[in-house]
Amino acid sequence: MALSDLLSADAVLGTLNASNRKQALQMMCEAAGARLGVDSRGILDSVMDRERLGSTGVGDGVAIPHARLEGLSGVFGLFARLKTPIDFDAIDGRPVDLIFLLLAPETASTEHLKALARVSRVFRREDVRARLRTTDSRDGMAALLTLQEDSDAA
Repeated sequence: MALSDLLSADAVLGTLNASNRKQALQMMCEAAGARLGVDSRGILDSVMDRERLGSTGVGDGVAIPHARLEGLSGVFGLFARLKTPIDFDAIDGRPVDLIFLLLAPETASTEHLKALARVSRVFRREDVRARLRTTDSRDGMAALLTLQEDSDAA
């Protein structure tokens, strides 16, 4: 599964100004709801339920909040860089400034896990994280996230 299958250019929010985890997730869930035509409150509730099981802050300033939702037709991704890093209870204790929200249909267990693994592989790369932190445009962030995967597959 390619990252370009999960993330369109209009699903890259650019830089968000959020002061805490819940505010960042709320902003991202509202944006996802608008793009998907789904109630953002339901998205936020599902994402927060998952966060209560354990933080999705995976380390190195990255969080990958995710949830499965009834009514989605496919796996959907949304990316944002935070203006100021926030506490996310990440596994390494570091604040988070790169967030990739991943949503999948309720019945798509395999696709959800494959998408989560793909996103995780991309954000494990130090060069990708560094470039995302210094890229100013949404288009540049989208290109970086989707185009670099060719070198990943080689």
